[in-house]
Amino acid sequence: MDSSENEELRQRLEELRLAHRDLDEAIEALMSSGRADVIRIQRLKKKKLGLKDNIAKIENALLPDIIA
Repeated sequence: MDSSENEELRQRLEELRLAHRDLDEAIEALMSSGRADVIRIQRLKKKKLGLKDNIAKIENALLPDIIA
């Protein structure tokens, strides 16, 4: 993987982390509002989990496995 691909992955990783944080805050706000829409919260949590999976994939691509 060359440096431009690494940089693109790092930028994408930062975007995904920001989206993950935003979803976390949105879920927290919905839950604390007292009139939480359970289905909406479940959908947001599922989307957040998908983002977490994508974050893990990119982190694995950026950090090569080192076998000692």
